[in-house]
Amino acid sequence: MHYTGEVYRPPLEAYTPLLEVTYGCSHNKCAFCTMYKRTDFGISPLEDVEEDIIELSKSQMRAYQPMERIYLLNGDPFVLSTERLLKISKLIHQYIPEVKTITAYCSFYNLENKSVEDMIELKEAGYNELWFGVETGYEEVLDYINKGTDLEGYYRGLDKMKAAGIDYHAIVMQGIAGSGKSKENAKATAKVLNYYPPKGVYVMSTSVMVDSPLYYMRERGEFKETSNRENLEEQICLLENLYLPDSVLYSSGHMVNMVNVSGHFDKKEAMIDKLKYALETIDPEILDMTNQRIAR
Repeated sequence: MHYTGEVYRPPLEAYTPLLEVTYGCSHNKCAFCTMYKRTDFGISPLEDVEEDIIELSKSQMRAYQPMERIYLLNGDPFVLSTERLLKISKLIHQYIPEVKTITAYCSFYNLENKSVEDMIELKEAGYNELWFGVETGYEEVLDYINKGTDLEGYYRGLDKMKAAGIDYHAIVMQGIAGSGKSKENAKATAKVLNYYPPKGVYVMSTSVMVDSPLYYMRERGEFKETSNRENLEEQICLLENLYLPDSVLYSSGHMVNMVNVSGHFDKKEAMIDKLKYALETIDPEILDMTNQRIAR
């Protein structure tokens, strides 16, 4: 298999075969991110992609169960043209016909160059359940975290996915608005997610990574990290303002979060109660710490 530089995939794709079609990240300018700083963006040669698909087709995994899902690497494979994505899906179905879902990380700026017709064609080819770093729906925050598009771009992308019937997973960042703006951030983000409900909502606490633009914003006093208390309050506010189908999964189970809350939205009130209980019972000194202080 061809794997170049850093390899990332969502936790829920832990057992999904990984196929590299790009490496690095074509945008690589998000203020909070250092994931691909050591790897220049590139597009994998189609002959390498085919070679890897053939290798996957011969994997022992297929002897135990059908390989119904494939995850494309790396940062944003949907930056590829529709034509190239369709060539890749054709190769996948040629060698591994049981594949039903082709998924990947995706950004809303990737969708600016995709029409509704493109998205419908991609859905028919098996592309679905894409993973979006939504991060926030708070417009002033989107301006400084530099996601490559604005809030209207988010809605344009959601409209295209909705028209094509493409499901998506939403990753959101509590604390990305900074201290004092948690509830505003939660309400604005909930508004975006309610517009076209995702298949799952996954919450991550904002960690200020050394040498990221956000790090230098913090050092200049332009960004102040949230406390654990603010993060819990933001999660509660987010859940209270989300009106999603009962089947939607919500999880703050990632290791960067202090409190793990996971469940489908039919358990929404129980998840809110667990977060409120954490606020009432965790040592106030810990609640008032930031991630940065705990890390030290």
